[in-house]
Amino acid sequence: MKFEFKTENENNLNSISQFFGIVFFLTLIIILCDFALKLEIISKNHKIEYNCRLLSVEKSKPLFKKLSRLSNLKSKQQIWEFCREVNK
Repeated sequence: MKFEFKTENENNLNSISQFFGIVFFLTLIIILCDFALKLEIISKNHKIEYNCRLLSVEKSKPLFKKLSRLSNLKSKQQIWEFCREVNK
């Protein structure tokens, strides 16, 4: 007849492995969120650059509206100055 006893070392080992698993998972989530935010910033900058280039060729009202939303500028003059800086 065999008797097996669970020792406290096994319980501690399970607790430690669960702790490190949770820490790893949370770290992975933080890294992925940071990556997504950086991609959003890159995408926004690309949209601004693209629309500024279009604006230099075609001066249309929808482009001013798009750039106004993207850059939080209200007047056409501010948008023109902003696009001049972007296109340099």
